[in-house]
Amino acid sequence: MALSPNLPTSGAKPLRVGVVGVGYLGKLHARIYAAMPDVELVGVVDVDANAARDIAAHHGCTAYTDANKLIGEVDAVSIVVPTSAHLEVARPFLENGIHMLMEKPLAPSIEEGQKLVELADRADVIFQVGHIERFNAGVMMLAEQAMNPRFIEVHRLGPFVARATDVDVVTDLMIHDIDIVMELVKSPLKNVAATGIPVVTDHVDIANARLEFENGAVANVTASRVSNKKFRRIRIFGDAHYYGLDYIEQKLEISYAQKSADGEWPKIVNQSVDIQPRPPLDTELEHFVRSVRTGQPPLVTGRVGLEALRVALLVREKIHACMT
Repeated sequence: MALSPNLPTSGAKPLRVGVVGVGYLGKLHARIYAAMPDVELVGVVDVDANAARDIAAHHGCTAYTDANKLIGEVDAVSIVVPTSAHLEVARPFLENGIHMLMEKPLAPSIEEGQKLVELADRADVIFQVGHIERFNAGVMMLAEQAMNPRFIEVHRLGPFVARATDVDVVTDLMIHDIDIVMELVKSPLKNVAATGIPVVTDHVDIANARLEFENGAVANVTASRVSNKKFRRIRIFGDAHYYGLDYIEQKLEISYAQKSADGEWPKIVNQSVDIQPRPPLDTELEHFVRSVRTGQPPLVTGRVGLEALRVALLVREKIHACMT
């Protein structure tokens, strides 16, 4: 599976980029773009004029409160605003042929997500969805090692934070692992069972989903944003192999049976694979810039993001059915 991203190439003309939304994640987008060679951070946008001015002053670019002011000034843009505003904010850029990295989840609904994909297709632009875990060095290494997974178990747990509470834990956190599982299994989804509860917000804050695929593979995915500490781990049982990845520690463990020469019981071999960690957002934005420069489709296209959203919303639907 080709999860490894291409790195950006140099070009004679700087790629002009902008960032719309400079909250927690948007600030990081701006910082990374500003440090990239052959990339010019033209401007940042936020409804909070002070926030926009602060980030712009730090990176030597222009601050805006109206995103449309970037049109005609940039070749590409990161959209890092609340999910409910994605279509409204993105539409003018796409209609003007501006390449886009849209933070996940793609949209609050399938209908809006489909509209975004159609707008991008019509404009013939690079449209990448920000599923950052695809660019996690450990996940990329795991994808190279784990062939034909039969059972996958994922836990993504973390303490409560006040941001991103306009969406539930499924579209906030679990969607990362839904996307990774679907890419690993590469088989149509056959059945979904799920349960979950709200704890702090009015949305579901803890959720578990069982995904069954037509090739017989099964995935058990758990997400929580009200745990007392951060824990992120994926376990894969494949053909005579076990793989365990700790996302945080960036450690990949592999276990398998090795036949004994004397005919005795096989020996269980355990090994650890060294992973060179790198900030995944840096890799993700470099991949986006490379796609814009070369015209090669990004790793996570709009349609890939739309399919992850479809499954996440199906999980949410199953949870709500259990709660009523």
